[in-house]
Amino acid sequence: MEQDDRQGRRWYSISIFALSLGLVFFAASLTPSLIPRGWPLQGVLAGLVMALGYMIGRFLLALWRALQIPEPRGTWRLVGRAIVLAASLVLLVFCLSMWTEWQNSVRSRVNMELLEGGAVLAILVIGLVTFAVLFVIGALFQSAFDALRRRLYRVIPPRAANLLGLVIVLLVIFVASRDWVLPSAIEFLDETYETAQDLFETAPPAPTDAFIPGSRESLVSWEAMGQPGRNFVTGAPSAADIEAFSGVPAERPIRVYVGRSQDEDPKERAEIALQELIRLGAFDRKILLIASPTGTGWLDPGAHDTLEFMQNGDVATVAVQYSFLQSPLALIFETDTGLEQATATMNAVYHHWLTLPEDSRPELYMHGISLGAWSSMHSFNVFQMLDQPVAGAVWAGPPFPSYLWRQTVSARNEGTPYVLPIVDDGAVVRFSSQFRKPSQSGDAWGRIRINFLQYASDPIVFFEPNSGFREPEWMKEKPAPDVSPYLRFVPVVTQFQLALDMALSKALPAGFGHNYLARDYIDAWVAVSNPDDWSPVRTQALKDICNLGRDTGCAVE
Repeated sequence: MEQDDRQGRRWYSISIFALSLGLVFFAASLTPSLIPRGWPLQGVLAGLVMALGYMIGRFLLALWRALQIPEPRGTWRLVGRAIVLAASLVLLVFCLSMWTEWQNSVRSRVNMELLEGGAVLAILVIGLVTFAVLFVIGALFQSAFDALRRRLYRVIPPRAANLLGLVIVLLVIFVASRDWVLPSAIEFLDETYETAQDLFETAPPAPTDAFIPGSRESLVSWEAMGQPGRNFVTGAPSAADIEAFSGVPAERPIRVYVGRSQDEDPKERAEIALQELIRLGAFDRKILLIASPTGTGWLDPGAHDTLEFMQNGDVATVAVQYSFLQSPLALIFETDTGLEQATATMNAVYHHWLTLPEDSRPELYMHGISLGAWSSMHSFNVFQMLDQPVAGAVWAGPPFPSYLWRQTVSARNEGTPYVLPIVDDGAVVRFSSQFRKPSQSGDAWGRIRINFLQYASDPIVFFEPNSGFREPEWMKEKPAPDVSPYLRFVPVVTQFQLALDMALSKALPAGFGHNYLARDYIDAWVAVSNPDDWSPVRTQALKDICNLGRDTGCAVE
């Protein structure tokens, strides 16, 4: 079916070698990764990587011929093709037979219902259909390239025509994607999520309580706050609930939130947040928490309710929204907006905090989950804080690009695992998970306490951009309790598996993947904020009143 390129190539011609490599990629995609996959997504993933494997195979063949290396002819050619194709088919059959067991090796470790057999044929059909669609698209691009270069043959030498034709086709695709497809997609998503936040005319009535941001006395716009912000400022536990837990008189927690639609300038939004903190008396509290929300503006109740309960309500929290997109989308398309907003908020609050007497100002803490953890870390200016640092930070599910997180993991003690490192003697930085508490490193904390809360099954944390051709460090180690022992590195395929895992990172039960539980926040906050008159008994009592769901906090019955 393969013909000399000078004679032209039919759009439907298939290279057996490239097809065999595509089948190998198909088979490799069936191996487990961090997040279990249902058969529809598995089929699409398999077809996608099969097409990629086929494309790599065609590239290798083209390179082989460009180097003018002799190819097998006659019988040897037919035998070689048969052996390669048969080997790839045997591998595919084996991997299909193991798929259910491999997926259950993940599901059993994250408390999900086990799969039964019967989906293998569906995976195969979806995978092949996906491959066929991508093959046709690729063939159309190839046809466009062939037509263009043949026209160029009339005016320039063939080698130059081939190169120029390829550059023109790629340039057209790039420009169309950059100037039309991508902006349209971002605008559509941004409008969709903005609409979903019930802004302005769709907002519910503003609160009448002057203590709540968005009220008539407030500097913050209730309508511009959006649904995540309104849920946050109205969802704090009451002083009565906290008192019922602690048994002593409690404060009513202060929560300030400024929405993305309040103002176009991140510094102006930060200044409004500061003035609202001052209006509510936040700087008279024991603890002041600067929190950075996720891409949509969501703040985890499990992180905030727990701190407010253990500190008897003597807490003020401030957060400023920077995006409407889901965190994975904001991570890709709106990277700088979160970093700029977190820095502006930190600078405004921190510099005001510095003007207050040291013996009467609140202890200053930082927090963020997911993209909020990354932006919060970005605002953590080490040189600015050398003399008067914050008291501590709890960063949950830090995304893989986070520079401070990566730098800290790189500084881990030799022999400690990548997914749960130990740094020096644990006096400044500690890592915790659902399987290890920060207190297990002892009580020898220094002046500042930082805790990274991360689950080994969280692909937002452990995606590796270089995993296309280099095995991630954590894959070389003994797998964590929530990671499949069958997980193996496969060049190119692993990167696509982990990319899909990121999209599915919240598909696991609470306590795994990117779903962080209140119980684990409690252990982190106890270690970092060092509450007065605290004990393991009170830790367990607080865990008992905190719900397991990631979208709910703590409540006293």
